[in-house]
Amino acid sequence: MPGPHTVANLVQSPSLMPRRVLKKLLPSPRHLQGHWLLRHFGEHLLEPRLWAPHRRCITAAFGVGIANCFIPLPVHSVVAILIAIAWRLNVPALYGTTLLVNPVTMVPIYYLAYRVGAALMGIAPERFSFHLSWDWLASGLGPMWQPFLIGCLACSLVLGVLGWACLELVWRWRVTSRYRARHVVATA
Repeated sequence: MPGPHTVANLVQSPSLMPRRVLKKLLPSPRHLQGHWLLRHFGEHLLEPRLWAPHRRCITAAFGVGIANCFIPLPVHSVVAILIAIAWRLNVPALYGTTLLVNPVTMVPIYYLAYRVGAALMGIAPERFSFHLSWDWLASGLGPMWQPFLIGCLACSLVLGVLGWACLELVWRWRVTSRYRARHVVATA
C-alpha cells in the first residue's frame, strides 16, 4: 500500500480496485447530509444503496449524469440528487458527473447542443455573440431556442447512453482481465 493516502498515490496503485479508491476519496453520507444543498433530502440520502459502489449503480449514474448535464437550467445538482433517490443510483457518481457542466465548459457544451439541434432541424446555425446579461437571454436567445432545446434533448439521450455503455464496457473489461490474471497465477 502506498505511503500517504494522496489522490496520486491511490490512483497509481495497481492493486486497488476503483471501489476502494472511491471509498477513500468520497466523503461519508453523514458528512454530506449537512451540506446546504443536500440537507433538504434528510434521511433519504442515508440509504445504503445510494452509496454502494456496485457496477450497475455507478454506470447507470454516470450515464444519467451525462444526460443531466444537458438540462439548460442551473438545476443540475438538485435534479441529480432527486434522480439518484428515485432510481436508487449512486449519489457520488451521479452528482460528480453533473459537475462536467461548469462555468468553463458550459458555453462549449451548450453550443454543441445548439449545433446538433440546428442540424437535426435542417437549418443553418446562426452566428451570434454571447453576452452574459438578462437582455441577451431575453432577446438574443429568441431565434435559437428551438434548435437549442432539441439539441439538448438529442445530446442528452445519445451521450447519456454512450457514457453508460462505455463505462459499462470498461468496467467489465477490467473485471474480466483481473479475473483472468488471477486464474493464470493460480494455475501456474
